[in-house]
Amino acid sequence: MTETQLQEYEAIVASVERGDDPYVVPEELVEEPEPPKPINKSMYAVILAMAIGEKLKLALKGNRDARMILIRDSNQLIQRFVLLNPRITDDEILMIARNRNVEGEVLRKIGDHKYWPRNYQVKLSLVSNPKTPVSTAIHFVNTLAERDLRFLAKSKNVSAAVTSHAKRLLFYKGKKE
Repeated sequence: MTETQLQEYEAIVASVERGDDPYVVPEELVEEPEPPKPINKSMYAVILAMAIGEKLKLALKGNRDARMILIRDSNQLIQRFVLLNPRITDDEILMIARNRNVEGEVLRKIGDHKYWPRNYQVKLSLVSNPKTPVSTAIHFVNTLAERDLRFLAKSKNVSAAVTSHAKRLLFYKGKKE
């Protein structure tokens, strides 16, 4: 992504936050529905047909269903803006951290957040996700319980650095006892 594109996107975000943007997003995609309902194909089709600016606005203001569709968008910028939505819940963050199709940059942002990694399940999901950047994963390995370290030490689905770090921690914990 070029610096010019980034500036254009930042200008779009600023106009969305001020409320003077030219983009129109259907109200049913912004308001939270009363009962939880399954994602419907027509909603997916509507979002798929949106322009980048509309998707950015929807990522910042959309409801749970819209966020879950947009987090799978191929544009990394839209994925990052979903995390900036003030209505995103811990359960959604946990689902995103477990998702193996999410980009590593999004997982790093979850790991760097001041609140989300306080949840043990989020930490475990980040460490277990092969797309999580190694530095982020290793940072959280130190805080995991012994049973989870044993699982990581045997896992073939995480990076070799995370596996070896888990083995090393188990070794040192065994020596202390």
